Amino acid sequence: MLRWLRLLVTSLAVVMGLGVLVIAALLWLRLSEAPLPDLPESVALPHGAKPAAVTFARDWLVVVTEAGEVLLYDRQGKLRERLQP
Repeated sequence: MLRWLRLLVTSLAVVMGLGVLVIAALLWLRLSEAPLPDLPESVALPHGAKPAAVTFARDWLVVVTEAGEVLLYDRQGKLRERLQP
């Protein structure tokens, strides 16, 4: 009976060790993603505006500020439209 208990405890320790390794690997994979792209240098935000989200498209760039304002830029960085919340 003691031999059976020792086998169960050993197998539980092995399974727990593998589980910790899997969790560590998943965290490493999730947290090592590439950082989000920066705002291009050619884009000048209005004074005091801080970007909360940036969307890149083929012909334009959309910036949503922390205040909720939506700024639409062309590829050259010229402000085309400004939508207030």
